Amino acid sequence: MGILYNRFQFKDRRKGLRRKQTFAEDMLWNLLRRKQIEGIKFFRQFGVGLYVLDFYAPKKRLCIEADGEYHSAPEQKRYDEERTKELNALQIRVIRFSNKELLKDMDGVRRRILLILRNPPLC
Repeated sequence: MGILYNRFQFKDRRKGLRRKQTFAEDMLWNLLRRKQIEGIKFFRQFGVGLYVLDFYAPKKRLCIEADGEYHSAPEQKRYDEERTKELNALQIRVIRFSNKELLKDMDGVRRRILLILRNPPLC
């Protein structure tokens, strides 16, 4: 059986995450929504397998994560690294931004996203 997207059993979880979006996530969503970057469609709280990705562009197989303060905890860092490896194995690129980056340098965030979208992966 292949990878399942937006599994029904996680629907309430995805919906809840959209409702409880942080201010930093909201700022990022305002940048990504309505195909504002390179005409690419992004979804928020998109399910891939057992994971819920903050923002995902299926056409470009790009996941964008907004990391709050708890992502600096050692066990969360290990989990994030493992999750990224698993997503990379599915040919999904993952880019992470801290909430601080999102709140203080949205222009830099936009430039970094554009750079990744304009440059295909090496593999």
